[in-house]
Amino acid sequence: MAELRMFSMAVFLAMLVASICMTNGCRKRAESGGEDVAMSQTIVGKKVVMVIAARDFRDEELFETRKVLESAGANIMLACASLEQIKGMLGGSARADVLLKNVSAADFDAIVFVGGSGAAQYWDDPTAQNLARDGVKSGKVVAAICIAPVTLARAGLLKGRKATVWKSQSGDLTKCGATYTGAPVETDGQIVTADGPSSATAFGKALVKAISN
Repeated sequence: MAELRMFSMAVFLAMLVASICMTNGCRKRAESGGEDVAMSQTIVGKKVVMVIAARDFRDEELFETRKVLESAGANIMLACASLEQIKGMLGGSARADVLLKNVSAADFDAIVFVGGSGAAQYWDDPTAQNLARDGVKSGKVVAAICIAPVTLARAGLLKGRKATVWKSQSGDLTKCGATYTGAPVETDGQIVTADGPSSATAFGKALVKAISN
C-alpha cells in the first residue's frame, strides 16, 4: 500500500511539472510574439498581389514578407511594369507573373507595394495609384513598405490616417495629410504601412492579421 501511494505521488508530481513547463512555454511564446502565435491566424486560399519595381526592389521586403504570407496559407502573385527578370538591391532576382496594368483589385484580397529605391517609379504612376484606390474602395487590404507608402499618400489614401514610411520620405506623407508615426509597422483600418527592410517580417505578420479580419 505504501509503495502504491509513493507511485501515485510520483505520477502526480510528474504531471504537475509538465503542466508548469507547458504553461511557461506558451506564455513565453505569446509574450515574444513568436511564430506560433503569429501563425495561429491563417489566410488559407487568400490571394495577395505584391507589386515590385522594374529594378532595385528591396530583397527582404519581397522575400521575407512573402514567406510569412505563404506560411499562413496565402497565394502570392507578383506584378510589375515589366515581365523581365528583375534584380533586387541585394542581388536577389524575381520575375513578375503579370503586368501591373493587367491587375484588377477585384481579383485579390490584398495589394502590397514592395519598397526599395526602384519603388519611386510608382509614386506618380496612374496605374499603381488607381490600383491602390480601387483596393481601398472595394474593402481590400492595401499595404506598402519602405518608400512605397508614398504611392499611397500621393493617391490620396493616407489623408487623416496614421502611417509610417522610410524616414527620409516622412515629409511626403505629412504633405499629403497623413499622420506620420515613425513606427516600424502601422495599421490604420485596412491600410498597413511599414518603414523598411528590418520590419519586413513584422509587416508580413501585420498583413496576415489584417487579411484574416
